Amino acid sequence: MTIDFSTLPAPKLVEEIDFETLLLQRKSRLIAAMPAEIRDQVAATLELESEPLTIELQENAYTEMILRQRINEAAKASLLAYAEGEDLDNRAADYGVTRLLVTPADPGAIPPIEAVWENDTRLRYRCLLALEGLSVAGSRAAYLFHTMTASANVLHAKVVSPAPGIVRVYILDRRGSGVPDQALLDTVRVYLSAEERIPLCDTVEVVAGQPKTFTIAAALQFEDGTTTASGGLSAAQARTDAMLTDRRKLGTPVPLSAIYGALQTAGVLRVTLTSPLADIECADGEFPHCLGITLV
Repeated sequence: MTIDFSTLPAPKLVEEIDFETLLLQRKSRLIAAMPAEIRDQVAATLELESEPLTIELQENAYTEMILRQRINEAAKASLLAYAEGEDLDNRAADYGVTRLLVTPADPGAIPPIEAVWENDTRLRYRCLLALEGLSVAGSRAAYLFHTMTASANVLHAKVVSPAPGIVRVYILDRRGSGVPDQALLDTVRVYLSAEERIPLCDTVEVVAGQPKTFTIAAALQFEDGTTTASGGLSAAQARTDAMLTDRRKLGTPVPLSAIYGALQTAGVLRVTLTSPLADIECADGEFPHCLGITLV
């Protein structure tokens, strides 16, 4: 089982920074450094916002705040849960994982096309699976790691064992409708067939995942004067799209509660959902595929 980073507490090495606190500390240190007989006078002077000494302390406090923020960012870049971009590439190297190329660059195209690489979320997930990939016993997570490493076009995979010695791997394609073509299935099958990756006693089946289609239709009633504040129908559409993207995985349901949760927010008085009328349940080899969203 992989770790859900969202459940981790905030790391203590990342310091909370407050400008007013830093400024107060600098004022206190300056006052304490003064001779006792003029401390009250200096303290009164520092209460004046227009005082040059106060302005200088404000500038110093702001500079310190920027420095501390940079230290925070450097500390977070060393953690798998927070590292991004090139920092994540270097962190992934500790796990023996490199970022996969999705689409190669075409500098001769007009305009030139830049290379498309595996995104941070997917790379971070493969890092979590990497240690399972070292297993010679063919654990479920090991198969999942090798499957997602076989091609960056594998958006998600589901590993099941319908019978002893049989390993069935369902594939969800990141492209198009989500149903993988034969080329992707063959790529994954060849990659998983290498003797150093799977136990010799396992027979691997690579199967295309199939969509569980549905539509979403709902009427939203907004509280008076809150349509703009809530973002209206466009914001509801965006929240629903984000929810569906998060649940676009094999064997993952789309319950009515998730749809209501995406539509019901501050400013929305009532949601009347007319489609679907029941939870969208998906078998191991199925993934939720919404054909359209109609909001009025």
